[in-house]
Amino acid sequence: MKKKVVAGNVTLEEGAPKICVPLTGRDALGLADDLEKLDGVPWDMVEWRADYYEGLDEPGSLEQALQMIRQKIGGRPLLFTYRTAEEGGKGLDDWEHYRACNERAAGTGLADLIDLEMNRGEERVRSLAACLHDKNTAVLLSFHDFHKTPSREEMVERMRKMQEMGGDVVKLAVMPETGEDVLCLMAASLDMRERYADRPFVTMSMGPMGAVTRISGGLTGSAITFGTAGEASAPGQLPARKLALCLQILSECDE
Repeated sequence: MKKKVVAGNVTLEEGAPKICVPLTGRDALGLADDLEKLDGVPWDMVEWRADYYEGLDEPGSLEQALQMIRQKIGGRPLLFTYRTAEEGGKGLDDWEHYRACNERAAGTGLADLIDLEMNRGEERVRSLAACLHDKNTAVLLSFHDFHKTPSREEMVERMRKMQEMGGDVVKLAVMPETGEDVLCLMAASLDMRERYADRPFVTMSMGPMGAVTRISGGLTGSAITFGTAGEASAPGQLPARKLALCLQILSECDE
């Protein structure tokens, strides 16, 4: 039986993609504005992109920001992400800083899931994932390629590796150059769903060309799709309102 992950009041599982809205405010005022924009927008969970937050290293700043988010979202899931520059974010690549930020987030008890980049070194990532688990925080292991789409076999292997490395949820995002690349990502996702996945996974083909993969989770098995209420945190993200409408239309076709 495939493992489901309960995050906050949401169960992550294949075939029922949840809408996750990124929060990208640069400071407390910007974050408050992001949270206000959630009103009236359909969403299931939020991702705080802490690498956007300019005062993150100031004493108490990270903790106060997480508390602000939690007060707004109640029991819905909060995904904490400190994305490094190497994987398309604004964060420092320094390992000790990366480790400390993620451990601080887990230590608050306010984050349901924490994103860890699989390419930060296997043993270091395994150790950090174990540390976060000890703090009762689930781990989303991620891999991003902003330049190309690897082969179908390589994408499947990466997701299987992230499962083996201890991710409670695994995420793979790649950049297409052709329509065939988009179909390749979808085929790799189906391979995972039908043959290898023993826990929730998240896949997407980025940019406008890959937009179809953000609404096809019901078919391919992807458990989370990212939609915006404000600024996008990755190329190709759709507004959450339009995303929800597309998902609703597709779900009605199955009835």
